Amino acid sequence: MLQVAHIRENKEVYIEALKKRNFEAETVFGEVLQLDEERRSTQAELDNTLAESNRLSKEIGMLFKSGEHEKANTVKKQTGDLKEKSKELSDKLNEVSAKLTELLYTIPNIPHPSVPAGKDEEDNEEVFKEGDIPVLAEGSLPHWELAKKYDLIDFELGNKITGAGFPVYKGKGARLQRALITYFLDKNIEAGYTEYQVPLVVNEESGYGTGQLPDKEGQMYHIQNDDLYLIPTSEVPLTNMFRGDLLEEKQLPISCTAFTPCFRREAGSYGAHVRGLNRLHQFDKVELVNLVKPEDSYETLDKMVEHVKDILRELKLPYRVLRLCGGDLGFTSALTFDFELFSTAQDRWLEISSVSNFETFQANRLKVRYKNKDNKKELVHTLNGSSLALPRVMAGILENYQTEDGIKIPEVLVPYTGFDMIK
Repeated sequence: MLQVAHIRENKEVYIEALKKRNFEAETVFGEVLQLDEERRSTQAELDNTLAESNRLSKEIGMLFKSGEHEKANTVKKQTGDLKEKSKELSDKLNEVSAKLTELLYTIPNIPHPSVPAGKDEEDNEEVFKEGDIPVLAEGSLPHWELAKKYDLIDFELGNKITGAGFPVYKGKGARLQRALITYFLDKNIEAGYTEYQVPLVVNEESGYGTGQLPDKEGQMYHIQNDDLYLIPTSEVPLTNMFRGDLLEEKQLPISCTAFTPCFRREAGSYGAHVRGLNRLHQFDKVELVNLVKPEDSYETLDKMVEHVKDILRELKLPYRVLRLCGGDLGFTSALTFDFELFSTAQDRWLEISSVSNFETFQANRLKVRYKNKDNKKELVHTLNGSSLALPRVMAGILENYQTEDGIKIPEVLVPYTGFDMIK
């Protein structure tokens, strides 16, 4: 969530920057500043009213003490009127503050200057590509056919148990999945991240804190009786662990990693492009979250990008990195790099990771601050990234590593799987 003070100070710059997102901010900013002015004037009037009420209360005590009962009762009536007025002002302040917050929730983050303008994914900018795309033998299969041929993943059984988008991993398919999770976590811990196990459901406040609510409410599974949400990513509980905290500078950076299942309704997703593991309602993911000082956040983003590159190099999967354009940028992000691996059997790129810097956007919602070297309270910057989302990595391994004799296991995973070939 943007800070009102920053909107006031940078109004024209922000209006121009948000055009990259195709978001017309001028009218909204006008309403924000008007509501903030009303909020501040109401707060000032309330403060003055309360101060006057307190002054008169002290005066009443002195009047009673000096025996001036009639005058004390007259002043007492005035305090009664002031209390009624302060209640009305307090109610008005709450109403105006709620309207202001609700309006601020509708404004996306300001894109970083390096974000290209654009309408959608077609306008994203490729900034890096690495790895040789393998040449597969004639008759090579997409991963959903390979999963059936080698009895690795049962999509129909998942459909029977729950519904479409909830696959069942079996045998060596389940072991490969577990190997990937452990490998990703080991790589993250080796890089200095602390591993956490976090809840798979969160409250509404957590959803608002990291920006999934109200922006992606329709994509989240809601448990109505308890007013809880299944997590769409462990970013939500990991970042919310620090909600409302005042950190010491020496605690930063804070680097967290976690493996969790993730749940997304993916409403409106149909067609061949979502077949097999390409788009699921439940999937496994290992996440990275960083809380850092503002001056360190873009260096941290670069390190996160390099970290994911290193994982893909070790898996020997062909991949590319895209800088997302304004029209494809997530609501809460200032700058995002997407990683895509090439699915040889499907002859297309599949997104497997997003690495993003949110700057103070989430921290302002979460009220996560730290005391800087001048002992002043300052919002932290938050970042997150997938390292990695498993379904499409699994799809890439099955398709790109298939041979006439079976599916080879990437060398780096063999110590985790205990086998080097699926036959």
